[in-house]
Amino acid sequence: MKHFNIRVYGIYVNPEKEVLVTDESYDEHEFTKFPGGGLEWGEGSIECLKREFIEEFNTEITILSHFYTTDFFQVSAFHHNDQVISIYYLIDLDFSSLKHNIFLTDSSEEVRFIPLADLKESDLTFPIDKKVAELLKLHFLSAEI
Repeated sequence: MKHFNIRVYGIYVNPEKEVLVTDESYDEHEFTKFPGGGLEWGEGSIECLKREFIEEFNTEITILSHFYTTDFFQVSAFHHNDQVISIYYLIDLDFSSLKHNIFLTDSSEEVRFIPLADLKESDLTFPIDKKVAELLKLHFLSAEI
């Protein structure tokens, strides 16, 4: 049976124009992605993203705006009968709060910043994130070029 897998991600760009990413592992796979996770039954996308940041980083976020929703077919890297649909929001957060809480997360997850000017598609693992990396550079850096 075929399923939809809906993922929701937060894009935090700090004042130095660096984007927050997570290095994670799941089922013996290692990957780099934007922070976020799976939509659960009964919740909306914004509620999902806020829950994910509380669960993973013990910090609250502010949703600034919708950034991107998948507009092409993508099979899940982990479940080959799932089609992934990802929703990305630009967010704000108190990074000093995140720093203090970062070590409360699962040991298989680490966060780091990548300068937007240096961000390459190859820095991220999943195809939808790669597209978002390209869009982020256009959005945040096109005025500087």
